Amino acid sequence: MEESNKVDHSKNIIEVADVSFSYDGREDVLQNITLAIHQGDYIGLVGPNGAGKTTLLKVMLNLLVPHQGSVRLFGQDMRDFEEWHKIGYVPQKLANFDANFPASVFEVVLMGRCAGKRLFQRTTEADKKAVLDALEKVDMREFKDRLIGDLSGGQQQRVFIARALVNRPEVIFLDEPTAAVDREAKDSFFALLQKLNQEAGLTLVLVSHDIRRLTQEVMHIACVDKTLTCHISPEEYLAESESSDIGGKKVKILTHHHHN
Repeated sequence: MEESNKVDHSKNIIEVADVSFSYDGREDVLQNITLAIHQGDYIGLVGPNGAGKTTLLKVMLNLLVPHQGSVRLFGQDMRDFEEWHKIGYVPQKLANFDANFPASVFEVVLMGRCAGKRLFQRTTEADKKAVLDALEKVDMREFKDRLIGDLSGGQQQRVFIARALVNRPEVIFLDEPTAAVDREAKDSFFALLQKLNQEAGLTLVLVSHDIRRLTQEVMHIACVDKTLTCHISPEEYLAESESSDIGGKKVKILTHHHHN
């Protein structure tokens, strides 16, 4: 796909440098990962099961702390970073979300707004407006009073995107967001992501097993299999996949390839 003019290749908003991570001191799940993501980029993280994609996502979100290397967000070391409103996160929601939870769409999105607030702190008019604005962006405002469990899988994912948008972030991380939605919902979902990236200038970092679809949507593909085996354009990824280089021992890292 063509890159948006909003992409600023001179500004790395996420910088992962020589990161390694292991669970409980066992064999490294990530080994010496170095990756930079530009402002306005739309990047797909791909790799086999157990390759470390979700782990890398969680390291970039400060949900996991690497035992080696560093992460910088918006030019700051993650250990000093405090502007978490700039970052949105859509986890693998169907794996850990109780569809019978008695909350309305409005309340689910409001949860994102209330993160970090004191318990029982009053909801303000600004909070309410932010929720409605976020629902508007994902075309779900008319469903604000519906119970979240009464929505389809695709509609629920839009609500969780709205929750990630409610603090007006500059980058959103998404972990397997279309794993449990049907083809029609998936098409609608990817159209929404394109709109957020191209029109709103949001940086998107997306983990997915749907490599074929990602190559039609994203600006860059980052291949993770414990190490970073490639960081290239979708066109290059397809060409290398056909020659069987991408999953073999050959390593190719192109961090500055652009279509402009």
